[in-house]
Amino acid sequence: MTDTGAATAAFDAIMASLDLPSYVVTTAAGGEQAGCLVGFATRCSIDPSRFGVWLSKLNHTYRVAQAATTLVVHLLRDSDGDLAERFGGTTGDEIDKFAGVDWQPGPDGCPVIQRLDWFAGVIVDRVDTGDYVAFVLVSGGGRCVRPARPLAGAEVEGIDPGHPIPGR
Repeated sequence: MTDTGAATAAFDAIMASLDLPSYVVTTAAGGEQAGCLVGFATRCSIDPSRFGVWLSKLNHTYRVAQAATTLVVHLLRDSDGDLAERFGGTTGDEIDKFAGVDWQPGPDGCPVIQRLDWFAGVIVDRVDTGDYVAFVLVSGGGRCVRPARPLAGAEVEGIDPGHPIPGR
């Protein structure tokens, strides 16, 4: 039998040492648009190519994504702290996160933030993983033109979330 406290401490230390990229994920369904800062996202298969995005069940974007067919994943670069703050520090339950942001409708009506690199993903599966649900995506086009360093997760840690974070 393992010591649960020690196992959790090791896991937490390893996770804290990672410098993963940050993303803004947008979606649209039922005439509603939503978007949020995402800290849990990764490529999850090579062949076939798949990407996983985890959305909190408390998040407005999660509720819209439940009825959506597509998510758009935007990569934040080192100069995009303002968008990280906007999409991570506010909630779509209270404000229109897209007001004042240069965006255009993209695949399946999902907002595409014009200054960011992005790819669209058709949702092929949803997996309940606890307080988050994994949305498994198949790439459906996008754009990548900015040669800047990605905005790392450690750089968005100080943002007060727009909704409660489970376990905090």
